[in-house]
Amino acid sequence: MKRGESSGGGQSSLNYLFGGSESDDPQPPPPLPKPPLSLPPYAIDNPPNAPAASSQPHHLGNILTVMDVWLLLFVTLVALPNLVVVESRKTPNYDYFEYCAVSCRAYSASLVEFGGVGDGTTLNTKAFQAAIDHLSQYASSGGSQLYVPPGRWLTGSFNLTSHFTLFLHKDAVILGSQDESDWPVIDPLPSYGRGRDTQGGRFSSLIFGTNLTDVVITGDNGTLDGQGDVWWQKFHKGELSYTRPYLIEIMYSENVQISNLTLVNSPSWNVHPVYSSNVVVQGITILAPVTSPNTDGINPDSCTNTRIEDCYIVSGDDCVAVKSGWDEYGIAYGMPTRQLVIRRLTCISPFSAVIALGSEMSGGIQDVRAEDIVAINSESGVRIKTAMGRGGYVKDIFVRRMTMKTMKWAFWMTGNYGSHADDNYDPNALPVIQNINYRDMVAENVTMAARLEGISGDPFTGICISNVTIQLAKKAKKVPWTCADVAGISSDVKPAPCDLLPDQGEEKVGTCTFPEDRLPIEDVKVQNCTYRRNL
Repeated sequence: MKRGESSGGGQSSLNYLFGGSESDDPQPPPPLPKPPLSLPPYAIDNPPNAPAASSQPHHLGNILTVMDVWLLLFVTLVALPNLVVVESRKTPNYDYFEYCAVSCRAYSASLVEFGGVGDGTTLNTKAFQAAIDHLSQYASSGGSQLYVPPGRWLTGSFNLTSHFTLFLHKDAVILGSQDESDWPVIDPLPSYGRGRDTQGGRFSSLIFGTNLTDVVITGDNGTLDGQGDVWWQKFHKGELSYTRPYLIEIMYSENVQISNLTLVNSPSWNVHPVYSSNVVVQGITILAPVTSPNTDGINPDSCTNTRIEDCYIVSGDDCVAVKSGWDEYGIAYGMPTRQLVIRRLTCISPFSAVIALGSEMSGGIQDVRAEDIVAINSESGVRIKTAMGRGGYVKDIFVRRMTMKTMKWAFWMTGNYGSHADDNYDPNALPVIQNINYRDMVAENVTMAARLEGISGDPFTGICISNVTIQLAKKAKKVPWTCADVAGISSDVKPAPCDLLPDQGEEKVGTCTFPEDRLPIEDVKVQNCTYRRNL
C-alpha cells in the first residue's frame, strides 16, 4: 500500500503530503525520482550529457588494441541493448491521474496489491474486502482510495468503509458473480417489511455500504456489470429464494457521491441510496434490456438532500423512482424523501416512467425539483403511483423544461396501483397528493396526453399544468385527456385539458411555480483530486 496525493483536499491530506499549514497554497506533487541508469565501464569518466574535461582529452583512438576494439564493439552491439532492457524492466510502473470528487484522499492502493486478478474468471471478493478493510485504518487520517485497474474483476458482494473512494479505470469492469453463494443474505428494509421479490430477506448488493460517512464511488467511466440474465430468468420462473441484489446500495449514510460510471445488466435496481442524506449521483450511464424486470435506474428512498444530474438511462422499469417505504411498514418507519433535485436526465423506458413518484411512498415524498429532462420512447414522462392503504403523501412536486418524444402518456397519475406488502395494510390509510406543478414542456408523437386518476373520496388536488404543447401521434386516442378525482388548473396547454383542470388563459401561464431558492445539495462542489501509486 503506497501513499497517494490529494490536491484541493483539506488539512488532513494536504498538510500530511506537503508539510504545509492549512493556509498553504497546494502545490503539484513533485515528480517521482527516476532510478539511475546503469552505465557501461567506459562511460564512467564521461557520463552522458556531461562535458568532456579539457584536461582529459579523448584518446581512445590512440591506445586501443585490436582486442579493445572487438570488446568495444561487443559492448555496443550486445551489452548495451541488454542493459537497456534490464533497466526498463526494473523501472517502477507509475500511475498518476486526476479526477473530480467531493472529497480527496491521502492514501492510495490498487486492487492488485491485495491479490486481485482481472481475468474475468478468478473470484475477487476476498481481494476487494481485504483491500477495503486494510484501507479503513486511514479513515481518520485523510481517508483512502482503492484503484481498480483495467481488467475484468469477477466478484460477489463487498462492503465499503467511511472516508473512502472506489475508483474504476475506464477499462475496468467489475463483474457480478452468478453464483448465489457469493451474495450474502441480509434483512429486509424496515420500511418495506419484506423483500420486493419474495417474503423474507434479500441478497446484498454488489457494492454495499451501511452507516457510512463520506463515500465516493467513481471512475473514468468504468463499468459495473451485474450479469443479470440469470437473475431475470429465476425471477420469471419463480425460482428466487430471496429478493435479487442491486448494483449499488448505500444505507444509513451521509455525504455520498456516485459518479462517472457505466452500470449494465443489473439483476434488479441499479442505484439505491436509502435512509441517507447529502447524496450526489452524477454522470452515470445505466443500460439494461428494456424487457428486463425491475431494472430501475436510480431510486432515492427515504433520503434527504439528494442531487441526480447528467445521467443517461435505458431501463426495463422507471429511470428514476422516488420512494419512501411500503404500506404499514413505511407509515410506521416514517422517513420521507425530500429535497430532491433531478436535472439533465435522458431516459428511454418503453414500459415505464421517466420519473416515478412511488408506488412505495408511505413515508412521504416532498419538495422534488426536476428540470431539463429528455424522455425518448417511454411509457410516461412523470407518473405518480399510489393506492388505498399506502398512506403518506406526495406534495410540492415541480417539473419544468421537459422534452418528450414518442410517448404513451405525457402525464400519468394512478390512485389504484395496488401491489401491497401483505394483507395487513390499512385500507383507510389514504395518501395525500397535492401541489403538483408541470410547466414549460413539449412532447411529440404521443398516444395520449394524460391519464389522471385519483382516489374516490380522496382526490389529488393542487395540480397545475402550464405552457405545455403535446403533439399527438397519428394513431392517438380519440380523447387525449382522461381525468377522475383530481382538481387543479391549467394555462396555455395544448390539446386542451379535461374540465377538472380549467384553463386560466395564457396570461396565467406563470401560475405553476418552480422554486427560486436553492437546496443545500445544489451548493455541494467537487474538487480536483489526484491518485498516484508506485508498484
